[in-house]
Amino acid sequence: MSEPALPTSLAGAAGAARTRTTAPDRDVSSVTAALDRASVAWRSDAASLDDHARDWWPVSIGWAANGELLARPSLVAMPTSVEEVSAVVAACGAAQVPITTQGGRSGVCGGAVPEPGGVALDLTGLRGVVHFDETSQRVRVRAGTFGPELESWLRERGYTIGHFPQSFELSTVGGWVACRGAGQYSTRYGKIEDLVRGLTVVLADGSLVTTGGRGPREAAGPDLTQLFVGSEGTLGVLCEVELVVHRAPSCEARRAWSFPTFADGMAACRGVLQRGATPAVLRLYDAQESTRHFDVDRCVLVVLDEADGAIVAATMAVLDDECASARREDDTLVERWLERRNDVSALGALWERGIVVDTLETAGPWSALERVHEEVCAAILGVEGTSVATVHQSHAYLDGACLYFTFAGRPADADTYYREVWDRATRAALAAGASLSHHHGVGRNRAAYVREALGHGADVLAAVRAALDPGGLLNPSVLEPAPRAGR
Repeated sequence: MSEPALPTSLAGAAGAARTRTTAPDRDVSSVTAALDRASVAWRSDAASLDDHARDWWPVSIGWAANGELLARPSLVAMPTSVEEVSAVVAACGAAQVPITTQGGRSGVCGGAVPEPGGVALDLTGLRGVVHFDETSQRVRVRAGTFGPELESWLRERGYTIGHFPQSFELSTVGGWVACRGAGQYSTRYGKIEDLVRGLTVVLADGSLVTTGGRGPREAAGPDLTQLFVGSEGTLGVLCEVELVVHRAPSCEARRAWSFPTFADGMAACRGVLQRGATPAVLRLYDAQESTRHFDVDRCVLVVLDEADGAIVAATMAVLDDECASARREDDTLVERWLERRNDVSALGALWERGIVVDTLETAGPWSALERVHEEVCAAILGVEGTSVATVHQSHAYLDGACLYFTFAGRPADADTYYREVWDRATRAALAAGASLSHHHGVGRNRAAYVREALGHGADVLAAVRAALDPGGLLNPSVLEPAPRAGR
């Protein structure tokens, strides 16, 4: 059974870590009393608080190596049912104690880092399939279910969810939805928002709302399901998710090509998508990443498709045509990618050695992507201390694609360097016409840029948050377009 796993250990004894923020004096005695009355498990021992104070936000790896945490919660609530989640949220609301919802804590933007002295709401006790409608190919699953558990359950019945993020082994269904995640096979199966059909959500007052779950398309006002998708725990606590599933593929095909320039590779990918072909994996690497991953000093494109045999054959015919001018590489490069695609074992070790490394993903229309590529790399390389800035195209669509940048440096001041890279790179991406994020979400790391990204839409988001959570208790420092009343 999958469990949360953190990238590195926390230096020092349990409870000894310094916190980088000062926790207000919160009295959580009424919360623990209410949890006891509702028979909700909770913990407040030092080891549990330390463990639930972190996620995979890379900058926090460096802090942990130095015996530091951003913040520590007062307690960890561990419900095992929707009713228990409601009891936790209601108790925190009555005591005015902030809540940070957590699943596998695999996010890389600090979205699962709790408020100082607040409650960490661990949903990994909400597991398992609730209902399976095989005729309609829909599954309803509890939010704390880890990816491998759901996929194994479906495969036994001849189906697949088709959602395989890099964090697949460590992440939960609720986390996928909360951050609007993307799997590595998304060109075939879609991003998570394309798969969600309905939700069960506990609101800030402890009440329950169920969205969707009826027809595949509705015209009964705005789509309330999509209101909560990507809300990162700020509008309510996602407890159950209804997803559309696919039949397990009966056929697979692989290809690898290389191009002299990244722009040439992107043009080929655009041609494939705009002719209607949607291979599950269509990943293009710049020359530096191609050398590092594949020992090829050109821009490598790896392709994998899986579906009904007729669909795969048609897709590969389009690919062969669009890549006719490229150099064909050994198809075993795809196998190499498959073997290494989820390996992030080096991340913790690099930070512990003083090497600052992180990734930044953004999406834009095809017409803007060459500029986005050039200007984001230039912005990163312009920060003193940067040693490398590379890119690959990770997900592609009819009208554009996601560019996934990696940077590394060995600066004298890791925190200052990290923030400057993010500032320059984010603003370069936005100025070039790209989005704030494609699938990592906002969390704490990107919260300062939400207003720049959304414009006046940030006021609408703030109004929705104020209406659904007037006390500002649900993950208040995440997805924050403006200061909230009472904070």
